[in-house]
Amino acid sequence: MDVTSEMAARIEGRLERLGLSGEAADRAAGLAVGTVQGLVEGRGRVPRGAALRRLAVVLDVEEGFLLGLEPGDLIPPELLGEEQGELGLLAPDEAALLRHYRSLDVSTRAAILLVVGRAAGGGQEAPDGEVRKGRRR
Repeated sequence: MDVTSEMAARIEGRLERLGLSGEAADRAAGLAVGTVQGLVEGRGRVPRGAALRRLAVVLDVEEGFLLGLEPGDLIPPELLGEEQGELGLLAPDEAALLRHYRSLDVSTRAAILLVVGRAAGGGQEAPDGEVRKGRRR
């Protein structure tokens, strides 16, 4: 997603309010030097996943604010994932599922994985990471 003029203005406004330079924000967010300045100038692509979250933290705002979203709007899916395919940001429903899943005991987790795997049309993932399809013998 390319930066919009609204996003550029929001980023610039936060930098001014916090007394940060673009370079200082880059360093604090772990971004390549020139990334934030490019965004302020309306160049480049909006950071994705964890990089978007780090930039929001540095600017002391929510990701949705930077993106110009209304409260309750979901972050576009293409901005949730990482470039390298690692886990990025979670959508609110994914975060809720994970939070509840983590509160379950081990046997209930195994049952949930089986149900979700079947609902998604896949097999059951065994504890060793091997995917088994069909019935057990």
